Amino acid sequence: MERKKQNPTAEDETQIISRRIQRISLHITPIPRPLHDHDNNLGLLPCATREKLEVETEKLSVYMRGKYRDMQEKIYEYFNARPELQTPVEISKDEHRELCWRQMYGLIRETGIRPLKYVVEEPAKYFAITEAVGAVDISLGIKLGVQYSLWGGSVMNLGTKKHKDKYSEKIDSLEYPGCFAMTELHHGSNVQGIQTVATFDPITDEFTINTPNDGAIKWWIGNAAVHGKFASVFAKLMLPTHDAKGVSDMGVHAFIVPLRDFKTHQALPGIEIHDCGHKVGLNGVDNGALRFTSVRIPRDNLLNRFGDVARDGKYTSSLPTINKRFAATLGELVGGRVGLGYSSVGVLKIASTIAIRYSLLRQQFGPPKQPEISILDYQSQQHKLMPMLATTYAFHFATVNLVEIYSQMKMTHDEQLVGEVHALSAGIKAYVTSYTAKSLSVCREACGGHGYAAVNRFGTLRNDHDIFQTFEGDNTVLLQQVAADLLKQYKEKFQGGTLSVTWNYLRESMNTYLSQPNPVTSRWEGVEHLRDPKFQLDAFRVSSNPWLLLKNHSHKHSNLQTL
Repeated sequence: MERKKQNPTAEDETQIISRRIQRISLHITPIPRPLHDHDNNLGLLPCATREKLEVETEKLSVYMRGKYRDMQEKIYEYFNARPELQTPVEISKDEHRELCWRQMYGLIRETGIRPLKYVVEEPAKYFAITEAVGAVDISLGIKLGVQYSLWGGSVMNLGTKKHKDKYSEKIDSLEYPGCFAMTELHHGSNVQGIQTVATFDPITDEFTINTPNDGAIKWWIGNAAVHGKFASVFAKLMLPTHDAKGVSDMGVHAFIVPLRDFKTHQALPGIEIHDCGHKVGLNGVDNGALRFTSVRIPRDNLLNRFGDVARDGKYTSSLPTINKRFAATLGELVGGRVGLGYSSVGVLKIASTIAIRYSLLRQQFGPPKQPEISILDYQSQQHKLMPMLATTYAFHFATVNLVEIYSQMKMTHDEQLVGEVHALSAGIKAYVTSYTAKSLSVCREACGGHGYAAVNRFGTLRNDHDIFQTFEGDNTVLLQQVAADLLKQYKEKFQGGTLSVTWNYLRESMNTYLSQPNPVTSRWEGVEHLRDPKFQLDAFRVSSNPWLLLKNHSHKHSNLQTL
């Protein structure tokens, strides 16, 4: 017999609606008792009124901040003792730029901190410094990063002994404030497409730097508008030839170019400097635009670690192709991307701390004729903030691990580590900065109207951090690089003949099987098993393989190209 479709009566619908309204009401105004005698799991679990949980904050702080905690405390104490160096809520662009310079200059000159030394010798310590100064003002953190990680880092990583001997000490002491001039008006992510040219003149033993068109103007260059006196300028190296073309393009190289006179602070001949103006955020950083017209620099100003030009114009390099030299050059600059992911976690720590503390103290609604309760007792508030807190801890340990691997790479120059850092830094930077950007809005909303007050920092943090998703690699492009790397690794599993591929598959499967001590208990759903990091890693690998297989299959049968 065909079952008749049952239509709920109006009375049934009324009962359903009533139950839903009751549940919503209990959620909005919870009561400190079970909803039903037979269901004790739906009662209120108060946060603020429960017995205080004692945490040894000193030990937790030492564990989380590690061996560089004293350095960070030194920075905090310096700024706490100098109210005149603390960034006010209301400040103009020009005032913010000058304050940011005085903050950095005072910190370096008065505390004896030498960040460039740590960039080279102890990267983890340098990143701890940038996290601390970023907590004072993100503009200060970025300006310091431009001076030491980008301008200083390019000299130390792309130059040779003669450059380090001449520039390192004066960069470290801020006697030589500088810029990192890579991005152009028409080229950001596509660095190989930049159009600025550096042509060698064998008669004068100089390079001539030129901006051939408006699209080749160096744009968004930090420290350029006001304070920079030098720049690491990335340009195509052109060598004269005796054929019909007249010049040979040797690919992108970096050159040290003086920008301003040390006495007058005016732009040097052939150099035009323009101000990029007021930005959405980071207005303490003086971003500018640079145009070069027949600017001559000595041949020694070529940062020649991966390629050099002799007095007679002959080019030499240990790397045989333009692409290999370009990859090696960018590989040495990956530290900026590592630091940006690390700094983004620092911003997330600040925002989540502000939001959670506020939510614990803010009281709203409550049982009739009883005191109002902390808004952190509401599940909706917990769902906003507690997963974010857990994620912040996860990001902290992930970025600390990345910094450790990066430090090993700088010491050993191991090719496998270079590839690992490139992929990890791209994925972590893209994921962390995107998550933090969204979380900043969640934190602001979680604090209600009070979160909209500028003094509570959410607006400044959100505006200053927003560009983290773009510089040091656009997040969309970085994620595609990660996907390409994963596909490459997946493809390598199937290299060789049929027998070797089968053997590799069986060996990997057996290793996974034997690593589980008991095939029965390994399928348990107990807390201890589910929290086991090895199980979680295995689960991620299992879940990712079908996606890689699907992507690899679709890639083979598609004519679409990614960026």
